Amino acid sequence: MHQDDLILISVDDHIIEPPDMFVNHLPAKYRDEAPRLEHREDGTDVWRFRDAVLPNVALNAVAGRPKEEYGLEPQGLDEIRPGCYDVHERVKDMDAGGVLAQMNFPSFPGFAARLFETENSDLSYALVRAYNDWHIDEWCGAHPGRFIPMALPAIWDVDACVKEVRRVAEKGCHSLTFTENPGAMGFPSFHDEYWNPLWQALCDTDTVMNLHIGSSGRLAVPSVDSPPDAMITLQPLNLVQAAADLIWSRPIKEYPDLKIALSEGGTGWIPYFLERIDRTFEMHATWTLQDFGGKLPSEVFREHFLTCFISDPIGVKLRHEIGIDNICWEADYPHSDSMWPNAPEELHGVLSEHQVPDEDTNKMTYQNAMRWYSFDPFTHIKKEEATVAALRQRAAGHDVSIQARSKRVVEPSQKLEAFRARARAATAAAK
Repeated sequence: MHQDDLILISVDDHIIEPPDMFVNHLPAKYRDEAPRLEHREDGTDVWRFRDAVLPNVALNAVAGRPKEEYGLEPQGLDEIRPGCYDVHERVKDMDAGGVLAQMNFPSFPGFAARLFETENSDLSYALVRAYNDWHIDEWCGAHPGRFIPMALPAIWDVDACVKEVRRVAEKGCHSLTFTENPGAMGFPSFHDEYWNPLWQALCDTDTVMNLHIGSSGRLAVPSVDSPPDAMITLQPLNLVQAAADLIWSRPIKEYPDLKIALSEGGTGWIPYFLERIDRTFEMHATWTLQDFGGKLPSEVFREHFLTCFISDPIGVKLRHEIGIDNICWEADYPHSDSMWPNAPEELHGVLSEHQVPDEDTNKMTYQNAMRWYSFDPFTHIKKEEATVAALRQRAAGHDVSIQARSKRVVEPSQKLEAFRARARAATAAAK
């Protein structure tokens, strides 16, 4: 398949939330308590909610910027591409990058919305509901067919979480962001019957639970002295642990329609993982009492888990060892792993290197995403207008040049010290 003929749906991208997101959706009685974006004297913008201060981290919004500006220091909205927080500019960036549709994870509330947990349960749920309504009705609703809607959970209250899953499903949202390790956040583990109502709601509404790397808030670092390269290398390991935890869990056996996505976890590790769980089952099931009803764990994995990749040459090569129906593509805009606006070129290079046939390509680049997330962009956009070439033609003249945007010069040594300080704080908090 020619690069220009690809149809690309990304199942992992991110929003930098705009300052007015709560205006139209939070009840009036809570307006004064809503999170607010504050502009500081040093030029940075931070979200403030009660005692919590959430900066916008530079690694989270580097699309279109030189690599010298990557880092963990806070930044202002005027230092990042408008497509990070303005949905109309986002769609222009998507067109220029040849991407038909995206699924956008949250930023400042965290992947599991733990920020919104307060002593006032009504306020907490109102914040989750307001965020989801803004995301579904304003962000996704502004350009039908261009976004797979995703909901935040009321993770601190399983009944409220179930209520929200069912409510947003009626609005056409079949994707829930969650944490890969609820126990690490102080909640019952995946094995606890506490979550049974949520598993049932997910199955009833055909909703995918998305476990994003780092969603429990833990930094994957061997030690507080490790450089950031170690953390970035190890980020997918949180999802390896989550996959191992869940494949042997009771919910996987009791809820046959349960669907779980390992978001931004890559695919290259999965063939070995499947080999390992089958070997574990063969050697130990007699005393661990694991029973998959006559199936191998690897078969059950393919029934329940969705994986995704940015380029992953090894994963693409071994796609049938993983399961061709279990792989989606991701762009990760505007994060530092993203190749925007040249993702089609990189992806096509990998597909060509391994001589991937059109049937497999189409599954990985858009068909699996449509099926798993109950999403059909072609009810709004003609298929011939959804290709890389057609979208880029629409974006003719849109500026995608690399531009320096940071207003402050931060030396590499300062960036590294900021990372180590964060690692030390995270390690202390874990203790």
